[in-house]
Amino acid sequence: MNKLTLMLTLCTLIGCSTRYSVDNTSKSKSSANAEADTVVEAYSLFGRLLTRPAFSPQRRNELDAQLAVAKNNFDNNPNDPENIIWLGRRTAYLSRYREAIDIYSRGIEKFPTHFKLYRHRGHRYITIREFDKAIGDLEKAASLIHGVPDEVEQDGLPNKYNIPTSTSHTNIWYHLGLAYYLKEDFENARRCYLECLTLCKNDDILCATTDWLYMTCRRVGLHDEAKTYLEPINVDMTIYEDSAYHRRLLMYKGELQPSALLDTSGANDLTIATQGYGVGNWYFYNGEIEKAKQIFEQVITGSNWAAFGYIAAEAELYRMSKKK
Repeated sequence: MNKLTLMLTLCTLIGCSTRYSVDNTSKSKSSANAEADTVVEAYSLFGRLLTRPAFSPQRRNELDAQLAVAKNNFDNNPNDPENIIWLGRRTAYLSRYREAIDIYSRGIEKFPTHFKLYRHRGHRYITIREFDKAIGDLEKAASLIHGVPDEVEQDGLPNKYNIPTSTSHTNIWYHLGLAYYLKEDFENARRCYLECLTLCKNDDILCATTDWLYMTCRRVGLHDEAKTYLEPINVDMTIYEDSAYHRRLLMYKGELQPSALLDTSGANDLTIATQGYGVGNWYFYNGEIEKAKQIFEQVITGSNWAAFGYIAAEAELYRMSKKK
């Protein structure tokens, strides 16, 4: 490299560095949102950096405003467990998962027998791929709900009908089953989903639970048992938000073709991940491993790395890589 080239290169690098420094001093909401994708929240099972996604300005403003309310409520009464929980939930909705986990952890120090704190921290341990910690928290939550009446869990991100579809108890068993499933501990996953199934009070949570239970049974060769769980599933169910699970179940029954679920034009990343994983898994336990792998790989090209379908597809690919 001659001196002129070296000087030009150095000037370019210095200029880029200066521009980067200037941009980072801007505290506008738009620049803060633009830089969100540089904040590492987790690592994939392959060790890839998982960063906060960017939100549209409107959505970011909405989430910030909701967090401000939760923070104000917490500041006014920091000893109310519900205020701690909502501060954690609102923080997590901004993809600040580790910060949310810290909030729940401080809450658990104050209220070590409050099952909801373990339920929500366990959920976010799943998000950041720390499955053993998730299992520990959710098993603790499950042990604490004996004799405690179940109740509807209010949604932080409501469906378009603003109708909550899950309960505090179903969420514990559902997430615990998922954590075991992701660890390939299908025996314990089946135990949790069977417990969750006894608590389902509407078609949404019934479909979500049945889907994971069906897949769990298929993975361990309980094919006839798996079929029995499909019997209550039909096209006329009242579904408010879990249409992706509903469609997957109809596919298992043969009432929808896999290609119909892979046609995701207009779908968001959550739906793509949910439907895509179900189709890939269906091919997997029907012996079409390469086709399943291709679909799993397609799922993890999406941006919603916190989606359960994304995490499950990632876990499948990771296991496949270890078996080579």
